[in-house]
Amino acid sequence: MFEGQLTIHLKAVLGSEGYVQFCQELGGTRQYIAYTMRDENDIVQAVGRELADKLSRALAPATIRVPLARRDRALHFRAAGLSNARIARRLGITESGVAKLFAREDDLPERPRKATSPAQLDLF
Repeated sequence: MFEGQLTIHLKAVLGSEGYVQFCQELGGTRQYIAYTMRDENDIVQAVGRELADKLSRALAPATIRVPLARRDRALHFRAAGLSNARIARRLGITESGVAKLFAREDDLPERPRKATSPAQLDLF
């Protein structure tokens, strides 16, 4: 499979949240997708039994290279409200690398705003 096709397939099987978690934990490594996975399997440890079983039903037997998915992970972390510094630490890149990554995005979603206390006065 081309990496683009693999990414699409992994997102469909694992869902957006599961895909990010899978790539965060195992990105850049080769993983064997077995018909049955033991509890100590890296994939089970990374995404849990339910998602590991779904992945097994969809791809077994296969060896895949788990995508790094930096862009997808960065967008996920941004939507969760993380700062560029925290995103950089999670991705293992610099803050300027995160800024450059976001600069390439056309429709970059805003970070969620923190709720303000109703007791806070608006001075303007």
